[in-house]
Amino acid sequence: MSQANRALIERFYAAFGRGDSAGMAACYAPDVVFGDPVFPDLRGERAGAMWRMLLSAPGDIEITLLEHDADETTGRAHWQARYVFSGTGRPVLNDVRAEFRFSGGLISEHRDRFGFHRWSRQALGPVGLLLGWTPLLRASVRRKAAGRLAKVA
Repeated sequence: MSQANRALIERFYAAFGRGDSAGMAACYAPDVVFGDPVFPDLRGERAGAMWRMLLSAPGDIEITLLEHDADETTGRAHWQARYVFSGTGRPVLNDVRAEFRFSGGLISEHRDRFGFHRWSRQALGPVGLLLGWTPLLRASVRRKAAGRLAKVA
């Protein structure tokens, strides 16, 4: 187990919990690769910009790091985010599994996995319940999120 990489994961989520997107981005290598169901392939500064965009949304977000571990090159975390989705005003509890790769004391790759259908049922209500499993809704959410990110990146 790598204590330094475990501490890096802790630092990343502590910054997230404080709403400190700059602190989160400081944990990333300059050429970081990030992906999740909404942002499947962000690279470099765009990953930090995505966190800045998400944390600038109105309302509070509560981050809970449930468990994490790391070795010299890889790591994992199980975390939850509790917030109100700004697009609908609906409460969300997103349960996320993260995988990391490390290089030079920083996160070089970060992949978050969560159930898109489960998220869309909470965030979008009836539309998410009925269509959250479809590629059409996922593509629509990705387009909207990419448009918001383009305005801040």
